[in-house]
Amino acid sequence: MKLENKIALVTGGASGLGRTISELLLKSKTKVAILDNNRKALDDLNNHSNLLKINCDVTNEKMVSNAIEKIKLRFSKIDILINNAGLLYSEPLINIMSAQRRHSLYNWQKIIDVNLTAPFIVSTHVAELMVIKRVKGIIINISSICAQGNAGQTAYSASKAGLQAMTKVWAKELGIFGIRCISIAPGFMNTNSTNNSVTNEVLNRVKEQTPLKKLGKTEDIAQAIKFVIKNEYINAKTLSIDGGLVI
Repeated sequence: MKLENKIALVTGGASGLGRTISELLLKSKTKVAILDNNRKALDDLNNHSNLLKINCDVTNEKMVSNAIEKIKLRFSKIDILINNAGLLYSEPLINIMSAQRRHSLYNWQKIIDVNLTAPFIVSTHVAELMVIKRVKGIIINISSICAQGNAGQTAYSASKAGLQAMTKVWAKELGIFGIRCISIAPGFMNTNSTNNSVTNEVLNRVKEQTPLKKLGKTEDIAQAIKFVIKNEYINAKTLSIDGGLVI
């Protein structure tokens, strides 16, 4: 698929990885709609003739539905969906050093809602629009290598594994309409969310265990996304961008 003049929707596209993805698409002459619940981050984005910024909680189906209507009014259709919005979170199943000890049910539900339910909500609306408009589009889910099961990340690993499973299901269901579904599984990236959620001790251990001895950059993920969009025979797969790290 050529990127020029295509319409892309990026969730969580106002900061971090999402912002890098959005900026690369705009540089490729793609028209971009960003859904983000961080109003300040949206306001901080430079205005662009090909950019539509929408404040939206992607776990709220009514807000998502309203956002899709705004995109239809501005751009008519959606060719590319990138389910990027997500939360990085760590909590062991049992913590004997904590008064609560057991993994918080509230935190479990929060991570599942943002990382798994939100992509489901957005994708149902976008896939329906693609089918109605007869768009041979692509849905890209941002998963994680932690989908393989990373100690201390029950909720996060489960949510990302679920996202990879949905990718395969949707590829099988939507392929008849010419719609591809792919997931990207980043390794440990040098982002604010990683640095705020993971201790320096853990990050240093990750670097040591990674053959390339370094963390990844958001640009590495954005370039991988550009590649899978352009290559029209990649489908139903998870592409790991992790420097060779195996969890």
